[in-house]
Amino acid sequence: MFYYLIVCRSLTQAQRTVAALERSGITAHLLRTPQELAEGGCGYSVKISERNLKGALVALHRAELSPIRLYRTVGDGSYREVAL
Repeated sequence: MFYYLIVCRSLTQAQRTVAALERSGITAHLLRTPQELAEGGCGYSVKISERNLKGALVALHRAELSPIRLYRTVGDGSYREVAL
């Protein structure tokens, strides 16, 4: 199953992102950004399922939250950046 990682600026923004998504009925999980995706060391991301992407982007826009980057998993377990 494929999923998306919404990369956030800070832990606080990631927590706000999770809260906004869950208020919209979208299951979201807070996690550390994988090392290969983290610029400048550490970072936090929010993981959502592929089927929830469109609703998640709408919910984040309404909550005035802007992700830094968005990645989709690919078949071999790596990540591919998706244009926002």
